[in-house]
Amino acid sequence: MRRSSLVILYLTVFVDILGFGIILPTLPFFAEKFGSKGAGVGAVMAAYSAMQFLGAPLLGRLSDRFGRRPVLLASLAGSAISLTLSGMAQSLLFLAVARAFAGIFGGSISTAQAYIADLVEPKERAKYMGLLGASIGMGFVLGPALGAALAPFGFGHSAFVSGGLAAMNLVFAYFKLPESRGAGPARHSQVPIGFGAFLGALHHPAIGRIVVATFLSTIALVAMEVTFALLGEQRFNLNPKGLGLVFTFSGVLMALVQGGLVGRLAPRLGERKMAIAGSLLMGTGLAMLPLMPSLSTAMVALGVMSVGQAFVSPSLSAMLSQAASAQTQGGTLGLGQSMSSAARATGPVLAGLLFDYHQAAPYFSAAGAMAVAALAVGGLRSPEPLPEPAVEASAKP
Repeated sequence: MRRSSLVILYLTVFVDILGFGIILPTLPFFAEKFGSKGAGVGAVMAAYSAMQFLGAPLLGRLSDRFGRRPVLLASLAGSAISLTLSGMAQSLLFLAVARAFAGIFGGSISTAQAYIADLVEPKERAKYMGLLGASIGMGFVLGPALGAALAPFGFGHSAFVSGGLAAMNLVFAYFKLPESRGAGPARHSQVPIGFGAFLGALHHPAIGRIVVATFLSTIALVAMEVTFALLGEQRFNLNPKGLGLVFTFSGVLMALVQGGLVGRLAPRLGERKMAIAGSLLMGTGLAMLPLMPSLSTAMVALGVMSVGQAFVSPSLSAMLSQAASAQTQGGTLGLGQSMSSAARATGPVLAGLLFDYHQAAPYFSAAGAMAVAALAVGGLRSPEPLPEPAVEASAKP
């Protein structure tokens, strides 16, 4: 059952991310049609991440109480509705509200991570988190490619196609995706949901360090994503088509490493060493990028960074799940996704300001952030920080 359930889960998450990615190429241009300038477009783009920051830990904790399946189904339903509403938008405010609504229900990744933690032993979680990361990565690679193909038909068509895809995904998951936590809601009825529980979990030394590393690794990745188009244009005469190919290369490489190499190395190195090695690789690649004299050498640096990110993400997720008790997996993993959302909401502005100061500033700053992330993970006393009673106690209201 475990293998078939995980295959269905990976497929469900892939289709969810695929639908999300389809609207990305045309969303900024659609926002511009309402007369908005950079700030308005930025607000629409940030609305999703800002609401996901609030919604991810809450949905995760709800999945701890009521089960993973109903929360995943609710997330898919929210995606279908929000994408449809986005396509119907007749004003910038309506569009921003629709994207915010999508962010509230954008907790499917952390709930999927908790689903994996329910079915997989702690020592195997990095491998299966890596396979989830590969599913997400391929969704982000193929989604924008399909979005680009649909772009000539307008944003509304892209959004409606995405909404229809999400609706079909909901029907598929309803009939095929089983619950991972067993029957009986009374088993989880004592799981706290208030924000005091989330703050309490952050005071746990292992969780606090891992969440900080998650935030830093995401904001470092965002710094590259936001500014590489500008760097590539100014240094290598990179056009939009070329940029799309560069990001496709990075996304496919991450997916391949997460889907294959992580599963082989995790049992040998352990999640802690993999997270440290990934942080150092990622930092090295980021520091190299603004120094490269040509696009081909920049691709090498980008490859180093991508491999590092592919190591870091599943390792931190696995460590976070190991630091949580069986009753608090969803809420704790939701905290990790919440911190990633916070980085994605604040990172673009910070990276842009740094780039305006100097081309290399966002990359060197990101490399420094990854050094701090490596220190945060390296400071953990054990590769598997598993003092469950402390986590449970900190989660009490």
